[in-house]
Order: sequence, then C-alpha cells, then structure tokens
Amino acid sequence: MTAHSYRFGIEEEYFLADAETRGTPRRSVKPFHTEASERLPEIGREMLQCQVEVCTPPSTEFSEAREILAGQRDALGRLAKKHELMVFAAGTHPVADWARQLPTKGERYRGILKDVGLAGRRSLICGMHVHVEVPDPAARIDLMNRLLPFQPLLFALSASSPFWQGKPTGLTAYRLSAFGELPRTGLPQLFSGPEAYERYLRIMTKAGSIQDASFLWWSLRPSIKFPTLELRVADSCTRLEDALTVAALFRCLVRCVVRQPDLNADLDGVSLALAEENLWRTQRSGTEAEIIDETSEDALPFADALDKVLALIDADADALGCGAEVERTRTIVAKGTSADRQIAVFEAAREKGRTNRQGLDDVVDWLSETTCGS
Repeated sequence: MTAHSYRFGIEEEYFLADAETRGTPRRSVKPFHTEASERLPEIGREMLQCQVEVCTPPSTEFSEAREILAGQRDALGRLAKKHELMVFAAGTHPVADWARQLPTKGERYRGILKDVGLAGRRSLICGMHVHVEVPDPAARIDLMNRLLPFQPLLFALSASSPFWQGKPTGLTAYRLSAFGELPRTGLPQLFSGPEAYERYLRIMTKAGSIQDASFLWWSLRPSIKFPTLELRVADSCTRLEDALTVAALFRCLVRCVVRQPDLNADLDGVSLALAEENLWRTQRSGTEAEIIDETSEDALPFADALDKVLALIDADADALGCGAEVERTRTIVAKGTSADRQIAVFEAAREKGRTNRQGLDDVVDWLSETTCGS
C-alpha cells in the first residue's frame, strides 16, 4: 500500500492599495478584477472589493507551491501597477478606513453582510488558509481536537497585522481581534467525536443560524469541499517563504497526530482555555511570547516551545520532504516576523521626523515590495 501523501493547498488573501495615496483605491477596481480573472483563472474575490485571493492546486511538493505562488504574486504586482494600484499581503491594511470599503457583489457576500451587519463591514482583514488532505476524512474531528494546542505557534509565525485604521495597535497580530467580531470564529470547540460535530451542524442548520459548514469560520475546520483539514488561523504572510514555512509546519503536524493517535488524546476544557490564552499571548507578542505548557505547567520561551514541536515532527518533516521549510521556523524567530519588520520600518520613519501617516506609507511600500518581490 502506498503511503498517504498528505497533499496540501495554500490560499492567500491580499489587499489592493492606491499607488499614490497608499490607502484603498479611490477609483473603481472593477477593471483590475476583470483583467485578473481573465489572465489568472486561479484568482478569486473576497468580501471587500479591495481584496483579492489566490490559491494553489493540490500538491505534494513545496517547490511546486513556491513556483506557483511566486508567479501569482509577480503577475498580480505587474497587473496592479498597470492599474495604478499596489498589492500586498498582511493581516490588516495599515492605513485603510473600514467605513469607506465597498463590498464585493455576490449573493453569498450580500447574505453574510446582511446577517452580521457592521461586523462584516469592519472585517478589513486578510488571512492565509492551508488545506492538508488526511487519510481518513471521518477522523478529521478527532484530528482537529488534537491539533488545538499547536495553533498559537502557527499563528505567531505568520503575524503581520500590527496596525489598524492608521494606528499602531500594540499587538503583533490585530487581525484576530477584528475577525473575532464575527460569529463562529476563534478556536473550535472540543467535540467528543464526529457524531457530536454532526449533531451541532444539524442543529445550527435546522435553526437557521448557518446554511452549511462553510459558515463555521473557526481557526481550524474540516473542509466542506475537500477531504482536508483547513488551517485558518494564520495572517496573510508578507514573505512568500513565511507562508511556505507555516504551511509545511501544519502539514507535518497533521501527519504527526495521525501517526501518533495518543498525542493530545485527553484534551479537556483546561486545554482549550490554555490554548486560548496562548493564542492571546502570541497575538500580543508574536514570537516573543511565552507559551504555557500544559504538561509541565510552566511558561516556556517561544523558541523553546518551538524546539519541542520540531523534535516531535522530525520524522514527519523527513517523510514529507519539507525539512528545509520547517527548519526555517527558527529563522523567523531569529530575524522576526512580518509584524516585527513593519514595526521597525514605522519606528525608523518616525525617528527620522516623518509623520505618523508617512511612516505608515513606508510600511505599505515595504509590504508591497516584499509581497511581489520587486
């Protein structure tokens, strides 16, 4: 029997910005979206017109995903320049005003905005989603439970949203706060098994709260379309290599919990509460956070908590051929996340006497240049 390949796919959401003002576009972006959809069939729309999404096909090779995403980013950057726009990947837009954003036309988005009201209009955020195919789709609820403690580490490595509405937030990743205004977000509940999950889904659908499972916007969920687990906790990663690193780490963790059925098999309400606390710690401090370890009941430096996880998945990284991508987690910790770099760019501008807005414009320039590699 051939070993399961744990195929993966990556979805990235990007912001559009006006090339002159650095804010969201002042004119219609319909021509950009029209040309993008014609030239790049893998391009999709998001809830707001100032957003665009790309995705990779199912793959087993990170070299393939790297080539595809690099090509998509480059093509979008060139197309944006043609339309006097900029494209960048970040969890939040540093200078955009949510109240001035226009929703994307479409029945699904209109329905969501009608249901969630102002919270939907305020959802000026971009994330990265990673799908990993599992050997037994019926086991996804158990796997989702047991992957819960790892989500804060995955999130911290992706942190790219330190600014909101033209102001520093004091956090490395504000995106989760904005997203948290919507229902059915955050960490998933601990379900006792697939039957409990199906019961929850049946009740929610019958009661009219949701149309289907795609309206469960948790940080991790079983896909409704594919036999995959979908990681949704990550900010949109400015640097392509960061995106690949987070995707590789998640892929290895999925294989690890499949391979070790006893790993995190006894999680309870305390485990969920600690995961939520760790998520807050990483939202605030990124890779500078201390991570609470439930087993030892101690708070570990992020680098030490990461070392424990890397040792746990060493065999998985080797089997899946993504050791280099996983090892790069240490580089992110040592050299900083996108959020760290954005804050450094902003502070350097302020030290030179530039205004708050000029500093944020410098941040947008760095985001665009780094996203599209030009």
